[in-house]
Amino acid sequence: MKKVAVVFNGGTISMKVDPRIQAAVPTLSGNEILHMVTGIEEYADVESYNFSSFPGPHMTPEIMMKLSNYVKDLLKRDDICGVVVTHGTDTLEETAYFLDLTIKSEKPVIVTGSMRNSSELGYDGPANLAASICTAISEEAKNKGVMVCLNDELHSASEVTKSHTMHLNTFQTPDFGPIAIIDSNKVIFYRDALKKQYIDTDEIEPRVDLIKAVAGMDGKLIDFCVKEGCKGIVIEGMGRGNIPPKMAESVEKAIKNHVVVVLVSRCFRGRVMDSYGYPGGGKMLRNMGVIFGDDLPGQKARIKLILALGKTKDINKVRNIFENGLY
Repeated sequence: MKKVAVVFNGGTISMKVDPRIQAAVPTLSGNEILHMVTGIEEYADVESYNFSSFPGPHMTPEIMMKLSNYVKDLLKRDDICGVVVTHGTDTLEETAYFLDLTIKSEKPVIVTGSMRNSSELGYDGPANLAASICTAISEEAKNKGVMVCLNDELHSASEVTKSHTMHLNTFQTPDFGPIAIIDSNKVIFYRDALKKQYIDTDEIEPRVDLIKAVAGMDGKLIDFCVKEGCKGIVIEGMGRGNIPPKMAESVEKAIKNHVVVVLVSRCFRGRVMDSYGYPGGGKMLRNMGVIFGDDLPGQKARIKLILALGKTKDINKVRNIFENGLY
């Protein structure tokens, strides 16, 4: 029987309501959650590890790097066929993408969680954990990179985003849909995710900020970030990748101060391009030296920039990581 390592890392899946404060808090251990996954011993030999009990918003890039190294050590074992990681859904896509960029293994890594805590009717944690373990033992799941599994769907970590505050199918791939489903405890793949990228680094640069562009915005937030010593800024621009003209003035000053600026769109779907030539338009921003982040949402572009700047301070190499998938 194949052996799967399950790394418990907090989140709603480990919570139940504290009657004193009438709110969900981390409570369950990994073994307590596993005991709710009835019958899983017929499919896999499961080893349980308690990495943390963090709620999703408590996750940081520093913890993500420790988690990545922890998972890599498990993957090195010949007797482990795959690793499942539980996580709070608020930052699940960021950690999953971090793992996807920093782990290079043919063995499957699946990140899962739950939208309902164990005190709620319809607690989805055990079902999501069972589907993730069934994915980890699947031969077809090899060489697929890190995947996210909830609601009997598998998504590539590089593509998925949380789309709803409460729905069980909150994790979606906006343009392309899931790469697989889990049906009757079996994984059925429908497509491959081709955007697999690896950034070989054990270092991060956490001083990276994210700013969203809105109508009439000036550059004071950008100026503040530069003054506070940030090394990178991700801007969620409008539409195809455009920002208000006063904001663009501060972008230019930031770049002259050796701050790396990456542009993505605040739109839910689609890529950024240098289509417009007016002040603040994409063409002007590219000519300033802004790096284009393709179709990444802001939170994932920030994760990528944190890793890219941990790898290199050469802006041309950072540009290659973002725009050409190279180092």
